[in-house]
Amino acid sequence: MTANQPLVPYEWPGSYYYGEEEIELLGRVIRSRSPFRFYGHDPQGFADALEAAFCHRLGRKHALSVNSATSALSIAMTALRIGPGDEVLIPGYLWVACIGAVVRAGAIPRLVEVDESFVMDPDDLRRKVTPHSKAVLIVNMCGATGRLDELLAVAREHNLLVIEDVAQAAGGSFRGKPLGSFGDVAVFSFQLNKNMTAGDGGLLATDDEAIYERAFAAHDLGYPRNAAGRLDPSDPEFQGWGQGSRMNELTAAVLVAQEQKLDTITGAMRRWNHYLYDHLAGIAGIRPRLRLDPAGDSGPFVLLIYPDAKTCQAMCERTSELGVRSGPTGGTNYPLADHGLHLYSNNASLVNKRGVNGSRYPWAFPENAFAATYRYDKGTLPASDALFARTALLTCPPTLSEQACAQIVACFRQAAGELGKS
Repeated sequence: MTANQPLVPYEWPGSYYYGEEEIELLGRVIRSRSPFRFYGHDPQGFADALEAAFCHRLGRKHALSVNSATSALSIAMTALRIGPGDEVLIPGYLWVACIGAVVRAGAIPRLVEVDESFVMDPDDLRRKVTPHSKAVLIVNMCGATGRLDELLAVAREHNLLVIEDVAQAAGGSFRGKPLGSFGDVAVFSFQLNKNMTAGDGGLLATDDEAIYERAFAAHDLGYPRNAAGRLDPSDPEFQGWGQGSRMNELTAAVLVAQEQKLDTITGAMRRWNHYLYDHLAGIAGIRPRLRLDPAGDSGPFVLLIYPDAKTCQAMCERTSELGVRSGPTGGTNYPLADHGLHLYSNNASLVNKRGVNGSRYPWAFPENAFAATYRYDKGTLPASDALFARTALLTCPPTLSEQACAQIVACFRQAAGELGKS
């Protein structure tokens, strides 16, 4: 096999399913001249409809649409009353927004190893819990579930609040129960890279009425709204400071259409995800990541564990040359060590304990003196670091085909043979 054109579409799952449905609903918002969710000429209620759809999908009592998952994470911290004196346990494989939400709340992030599922390791979670631990942030990276039952058991054992970050796993499940239905709060993302998308947007879900009301106030201007959509400061329990992170009706309209396609999108990704895991296993010593519930993974990425970092690097380079890449410069099929701000130690602001507003906040708070010796540089999570070094990531868009997947497998076999790794 010789070098060829890119075999892998870009990693923007929901965008491939845009059609007349999204256009029609967007048109309704424009024709109604009512892009603000709470009032207007003729409000169409798409934000309400999106929230109702997610409540039904997750079996939850409350959902709140917001402008991004980054905002949703910060709103969750406010709603759960996390602040100085608290620490939030976070995995070493995550996204920078997860860390930022903890820091902006004035709390301390505490790092936990990931296991070969690339989700938080429950054994290390148990070791890392301290008297200051208030919450655990479970991040379903790459659409994976991890050992979710064990993580929840540790959280219950230590009376920890649970925040589910389902940003990369909308439409996923764990043993038949939807991801986003387990924690005190769950957060979703609708940014372009996600399973369903409006370019941006987020959602928070919970069963707790008080958490929802505090989240609502925080996402808006610090107060609830009355039936007419006007701010209502009458209840002292839900008075605070908001951050203006509302979702507009244009975004909500696109997402209402996308939510109806989510199961189709994830079903396609799962099919190709399973094909690639099944057919790549064993080539050059590849092991698939730990999959405890393959039917529940939402499937947007494939993680391949090599015997060592040198083999990982060499195989990524050669298979990319052979066409296992997205576009002219790649965008898939690279060592996880190159995965940027998804790795804890690549976040310079965290490593250097940079604070908010030019201060050393939150590490300088007297209430957070317990964290003076906490480190975040490479080596803090040695098991995770070793795993990252020998693992490669492939995107798995829903628009792959069996022919393309077969070509990808053939590229891997050719590269392994050339490198003497077959």
